[in-house]
Amino acid sequence: MTKRIFLVCLALVCLVLTGCGGKQGFAGSSRSPVESSEEQLAQPSQDTPVAVLSTSMGDIFIVLFPQYAPMAVENFEGLAQQGYYNGNIFHRVVADFVIQTGDATQSGTGGASIWNNNAYPNELSDKLHHYSGAVALARAADGSVGNLSQFYIVQTPEDSVDKTAAEEMVASGVRQEVADAYQSAGGAPYLDGQDTVFGQVYSGMDVVDAIAQVECDESGRPLEPVTLNSVTITTYGALQT
Repeated sequence: MTKRIFLVCLALVCLVLTGCGGKQGFAGSSRSPVESSEEQLAQPSQDTPVAVLSTSMGDIFIVLFPQYAPMAVENFEGLAQQGYYNGNIFHRVVADFVIQTGDATQSGTGGASIWNNNAYPNELSDKLHHYSGAVALARAADGSVGNLSQFYIVQTPEDSVDKTAAEEMVASGVRQEVADAYQSAGGAPYLDGQDTVFGQVYSGMDVVDAIAQVECDESGRPLEPVTLNSVTITTYGALQT
């Protein structure tokens, strides 16, 4: 796999929320603040559900959106509370694209759900997009298997959507606010309409970036396992006390 080197300044503070021009955005230890009016990139309220992913390379904090992806969030929270994710590995890592986990079989072809291991429908919303840091359900390449336990985090660089691409998005019917957010945060807009986005990293994007840089084999599997030790479900407010 060919990798593009993405510098990560681990000595600085982890991804934190910061205000920009009266709006809330995200800033990471190696990423610039994101100015956006999009709800997905806004500061969470005190009672917003949050998942804390404890990995062998650090913690990742994710805000969840049950109001837009209720089944995806219910399944994710249920599996987390059952301990399903404990000890899973990141079985697929593609730098400048995604890091993927959530398969207890560790093969990358398995998965489970709280509904007798049955898959559930896509939950697509114009409120949720594949900005960098977005958390989405993973499906098989042919779409035959998906919407179970596997999920990925978008790890695209900040400059992955340039001005020309953003203008083309608007010309195709995408809201200006969405195009602006993509241009500021980066992301994978070509995945919109395909996979269910149900969360967004709001802290720990430096950990996501670091995982994306580990050495992998040709299939994108890390040579040295990166482990998802546990997933804890809490609220944003509870983490601030």
